[in-house]
Amino acid sequence: MLGSPIRFDSVEAMASSSDVDAIWINSPNDHRVQCVKDIISGNATRKTKLKGIACEKPLARNVKEAEEILQLVQTASIKTGYLENQVFSPSVTKGKDLLFDRAAPASGLPYLVRAAEEHSGPHKPWFWKGDLQGGGVLNDMMCHSVEAARFLLTPPGQPRNFLRAHSVQATIASLKWSQPRYAMELHQNMGVDYTQSPSEDYARATITFKDQNDRIAIAELTTSWSFVGAGLRLTFEMLGPEYSMRADTLRSGLEVFLSRRIVSQNSDREDLVEKQNAEQGLMPLVPDEEAVYGYVAEDRHMVDSFLADRDPLLTFEDGLEVVRLLMACYKSAEEQKTLYFDDLN
Repeated sequence: MLGSPIRFDSVEAMASSSDVDAIWINSPNDHRVQCVKDIISGNATRKTKLKGIACEKPLARNVKEAEEILQLVQTASIKTGYLENQVFSPSVTKGKDLLFDRAAPASGLPYLVRAAEEHSGPHKPWFWKGDLQGGGVLNDMMCHSVEAARFLLTPPGQPRNFLRAHSVQATIASLKWSQPRYAMELHQNMGVDYTQSPSEDYARATITFKDQNDRIAIAELTTSWSFVGAGLRLTFEMLGPEYSMRADTLRSGLEVFLSRRIVSQNSDREDLVEKQNAEQGLMPLVPDEEAVYGYVAEDRHMVDSFLADRDPLLTFEDGLEVVRLLMACYKSAEEQKTLYFDDLN
């Protein structure tokens, strides 16, 4: 039990309270910079500084904002945690641990990761608005796949900069939600007009990395708000010289069948899977979604790290690097060509 919550009138008041040890930032993307400024202001009035600040992905809407956020927390000397849940998904961590323990020493490091997150669209209007969110599905969800791929391709015990980005080739499109029928539906449900100001609902990117020996490793990334299946689907593949792994959250090992005679009285409850799209037929059931998607282990890791006064696995520096990669993807899609990071500012 969490007990009775304490309500604060402002973020600054929360950050200044001695009852608060650390703060998780889950506000919309366009509020991130100001939120961090308010936390820093409140922290400055404390006798003992905050143990940590954790921020939900992505760290910011663009590189400029991400750099400002990182500078603010570094100046205040507060530990940070970048909240990327898929890095803590049991399927991802267990698969990586096993293959690096048994397969990589015998045959070589992995050279390819495929990662995707797909569903039929966000629940809140601000996600759909490019100026508030920072883009469309690429900024909202490819941040997951970018960091999951970096994590899987990096050997255990190596620093997060073990791999450096070499090149990127990306494509974005609005495949579904700018069509007249669906644009009208989106306008009615979310108050967003994609006939006038669309954001991408599909993105694909190939990022080539190199390690200190110039060995190549590739991440193939796909994300979509135009995927209509049973519900949210996360997929991961990792390939090496003599091995591979594959995970798919919709293949949970548990399915239920509901006949056409069973009519749900509440079609929005999502009691089988997140972003659920159907109420009848053969449906996957994802038990304990919070754990399966990595949220439980992620939060436990952040709390333990802050309490122990150590840096978490992912910090705001990693969040900045993810934003840089995402912005390079946008630039590649805009210019319709492969970009090389040595040529980018």
